[in-house]
Amino acid sequence: MHPILQYLGTVAAVFLTVNLVPGITHTGGWVTILLVAVAWSLIAIVVKPILHILTFPITIVTFGLFSLVLNGLLFYAMAWIVPGFIVAGFWSAFLGAFVLSILTWLIHHIL
Repeated sequence: MHPILQYLGTVAAVFLTVNLVPGITHTGGWVTILLVAVAWSLIAIVVKPILHILTFPITIVTFGLFSLVLNGLLFYAMAWIVPGFIVAGFWSAFLGAFVLSILTWLIHHIL
């Protein structure tokens, strides 16, 4: 798939996630949404694989559930990276990461 289409799919998934999940808000309009999509893409490409390798033993022990926690923590970290992106707490981040992952997967498979 073309990288621009993948990015636009991620932007749409971020927009839907911000509007669907309570506790996740943004200020700054579309600029913030675009920055969150860039940050999430970079996290998914660079940081997430490294952390999955480092936390593989604990992921095995928890039968893969720690992977969901790791995604939630990375989503929560985006609030520190992107100005104007606000995540109320860990559970909002956990649900936001779950919804964003499902929406991104669904949109990328539709495109």
